[in-house]
Amino acid sequence: MSPTHDHIVKSYDSELKRLDGEIQRMGQIAVAQLDAAIDVLQRRDSQAAMRVVANDDAIDALEHEVSHDVLRLLALRQPMARDLREVYAALRISADIERIGDYAANVAKRSMVLNQSAPVSAARGLPALAKLANGLVAEALEAYRLRDADKAMAVRSRDVELDAEYTGLFRELLTYMAEDPRQITACTHLLFAAKNIERIGDHATNIAENTWFLVHGEPPADERQKADLTSQ
Repeated sequence: MSPTHDHIVKSYDSELKRLDGEIQRMGQIAVAQLDAAIDVLQRRDSQAAMRVVANDDAIDALEHEVSHDVLRLLALRQPMARDLREVYAALRISADIERIGDYAANVAKRSMVLNQSAPVSAARGLPALAKLANGLVAEALEAYRLRDADKAMAVRSRDVELDAEYTGLFRELLTYMAEDPRQITACTHLLFAAKNIERIGDHATNIAENTWFLVHGEPPADERQKADLTSQ
């Protein structure tokens, strides 16, 4: 291998590692954002909630960097086969993480509205739901970091747990609203917050499926299981 070719290969590897590092930083911020959003909801701290919403800009900025790096790699390197899948997966996964950050910010926004009225006991179910969702996100990102397709599929299969937890909380909130119509407004905001968290689990599953595609070059063969029964 000539020195020039060796330099090109090392430079290309360095660019892929940079892309991977950006994805990992995005993921770390997104996980921290959901933790913070639930924390401010429990503490009823509107000032801290505003900071959570403002911090979403950091994820948006990193997604912009990823998109820029992907376009540069496609234009200058013209990747093929596995390398092309690496670039494609990075673009898709960064978009999923950006949405996760948006949903976390939305939970923080809902908490600020909830703080304008008396606490609702049914809100106690949200932290458990968020912990499960954040666990799926962290595991999906770890599977991507390790390029571990089996670990990714384990995350995918656990999304039904989050769906079931969300369905239970959804029904609990509806019951609470029926028993005390004065709580309808607050419970409606809690329903939206719970749905945001459930959607975070869907994006964790997307990350897992893109990791599978990255490793194997094809999407998972079986259909994604769902246990969200709230529309029934």
